[in-house]
Amino acid sequence: LVPQGLSMDPSKKVDLKIIIIGALGVGKTSLLHQYVHKTFYEDYRTTLGASILTKVLMVDNTPLKLQIWDTGGQERFRSMVSTFYKGSDGCMLAFDVTDRESFESLDNWRDDFLEKVIPREQDFPMVVLGNKIDICDRQVPKEIASAWCKEKDIPYFEVSAKNNINVAEAFETLAKQALTTYKGIFESYLTDSIKLTPNDKPKKSCC
Repeated sequence: LVPQGLSMDPSKKVDLKIIIIGALGVGKTSLLHQYVHKTFYEDYRTTLGASILTKVLMVDNTPLKLQIWDTGGQERFRSMVSTFYKGSDGCMLAFDVTDRESFESLDNWRDDFLEKVIPREQDFPMVVLGNKIDICDRQVPKEIASAWCKEKDIPYFEVSAKNNINVAEAFETLAKQALTTYKGIFESYLTDSIKLTPNDKPKKSCC
């Protein structure tokens, strides 16, 4: 039996931290603004460090508050960005389908992230976004990106921040993965807590 007050109440709001990472200029900030504010963010100033936006949504009858961390993609800020990985519940890897180098750097971004987050038994909740599919000058074929993701067992979404294609679907898929993992960790924590509690305390002798 789960101790009273420790059960996972599906109606209780869950806070999850989602981080979006990837090379400089792939459109991380635009993706985030499209999802949260339903607007195309066309300010091309580079994100320095990180900025945070929040979004509340319902997943499986559970209210979720997503705290989404938008990070800078410049190589010289990589060590600073990696300090923001801690405590993440889900990771979004973004690249630009018109920029081959941004796709080729995904391995490094993914490895760097997985090295720095606390290891978990389950696969870490992660999705990959191929952004800017609205632009004709494509350099990364869909088949190549899909194959890379299939090999790593990561869901892949072809998206456009400008035209709002697949953006919400990608974020919501990651939110569902993160919630499932969160629930799994919560339940295993409860099970371990119960195991550690002695079932029968020694009875005091009356004599």
